[in-house]
Amino acid sequence: MTILTFLFFTLLVGVLTWWLTRKDDDATSTGYFLAGRSLTGGYIAGSLLLTNLSTEQLVGLNGAAFQDGILVMAWEVLAAASLVVMAVFFLPKYLRSGIATIPQFLEERFNGTTRALTSFIFIVAYAAILLPMILYTGATGMRDILDLKAITGIQDDTALLWTTVWFIGIVGSIYAIFGGLRAVAVSDTLNGFGLLVGGILITVLALNAAGDGNPLAGLAEVRAAHPEKFVSLGGNKSSVPWHTLFSGVVLLNLFYWTTNQQIIQRAFAARNLAEGQRGVLIAAFFKVLTPLILILPGIVALHLYADEVSHPDHAYGILVGHVLPDWLTGFFAAVVAGAILSSFNSVLNSTATLFSLGVAKHWMKHNQADDQRIIANGKLVGTVIAIFSMAAAPFLAGQSSIFGYLQKMNGLYFIPIFSVVLAGLLIKRATAAAANQALVAGCVILLVGSFVPPFSLWTASTAVNFHFLGGVFVLLMLYQYLMSRSATATREWVQQDSREVELTPWRWTKPVSVGLLVFVAMLYLVFAGAPR
Repeated sequence: MTILTFLFFTLLVGVLTWWLTRKDDDATSTGYFLAGRSLTGGYIAGSLLLTNLSTEQLVGLNGAAFQDGILVMAWEVLAAASLVVMAVFFLPKYLRSGIATIPQFLEERFNGTTRALTSFIFIVAYAAILLPMILYTGATGMRDILDLKAITGIQDDTALLWTTVWFIGIVGSIYAIFGGLRAVAVSDTLNGFGLLVGGILITVLALNAAGDGNPLAGLAEVRAAHPEKFVSLGGNKSSVPWHTLFSGVVLLNLFYWTTNQQIIQRAFAARNLAEGQRGVLIAAFFKVLTPLILILPGIVALHLYADEVSHPDHAYGILVGHVLPDWLTGFFAAVVAGAILSSFNSVLNSTATLFSLGVAKHWMKHNQADDQRIIANGKLVGTVIAIFSMAAAPFLAGQSSIFGYLQKMNGLYFIPIFSVVLAGLLIKRATAAAANQALVAGCVILLVGSFVPPFSLWTASTAVNFHFLGGVFVLLMLYQYLMSRSATATREWVQQDSREVELTPWRWTKPVSVGLLVFVAMLYLVFAGAPR
């Protein structure tokens, strides 16, 4: 029954995605990479959410909550505030330029060298860090949820890992390489609905088990038994010390939701600014609710099954195994598989877009840079990178903390790129030379500080590492500002309207944004207490 329900839901999503995108125009670069600029708010919100939600969140954040409690909600709740900033400040400027990638925007703002450097950093980071990470965590998560050893008959852990990684990678590649962005967004939205329903169901069933049939009583019992887990501010020994909320944590959140090509590409594909803002703010609304799925189950697992959990990352899987009826296991496994595929195919599509529009198009002679050749290059590069990531993913098996490893690696490129984008928007006389130097110097400083002794011994502390990221960001911004005041800064930048997208704002943008920011502040105030 488990495997049948898994296959049924997986095939259903595939068939519906094909049906809804069968008439799409994938023969042009705009159609393939930006869904013909046709995405409405619902598809943008669904794709944003599911591209973000995957096994590293379901397993990693619930595991962190098992250990630290709700203070880890910073990664989700502050995301809502970052999405407000995206909707109000960044998105109108991006759509005014009519861009498909962040490197394109930086070329318009600075020069071709800035575009090339940023494209290179993004492509290397996605191919070497993010894609293998998604495949590895996805494969290990699916192995536990579906009991793949029993289903496949493969008892060797290494062989099973390789098999699962390649299965997920091949299916995800088909969506991303042959379907384009709209197929990715549609499948994301369908899977997103399933993940939302399944995640809430597991939370309700877990609280039901804790309260002997009454979920509200279960919540009250868990909170009474573990009051220290319901404090929103963390101490120095926690995974999110409270003072890092104002340095590294907020910067990583802002980059992820306002500048990360993998995430914001679907916002670039908005039909108009109003639909883009509506989609981004719908996603923000659901982000403040995701702790119900990504954090609360981990605390309930601590209350019910602490004796069975040998490692925090196993908490969510053990909880699901106990509370989910057998006949629903296949459905939830399909939903989780959809989340894995969503993250994988979205990153792969973004990587192909970055290469095709940010690198290959500029290498070609003018008469060779037609849409057909650009798309063919994107598909070829997507295929090569997919194969590379599938081959690299199993080698992550030796990491002691996969979520911690991901955050550490992300910081290497998040901070330099975000500093250059923000300086380009805020400092009108910022120069291309300073931007290019900040990109290179930022990556080098962060690499040395994170991995080269004796500096890496100092930044090994979570709090120090987050403040290190914040310090490097301030340093890069200050350098770009000072260079803008020098004699080499000869002109002020004035953004031109490409007229690619209709720029009338969504009429509810400001009230919804204010409401979301107030709600985020209230969440922290309601659960505020002495930092642990």
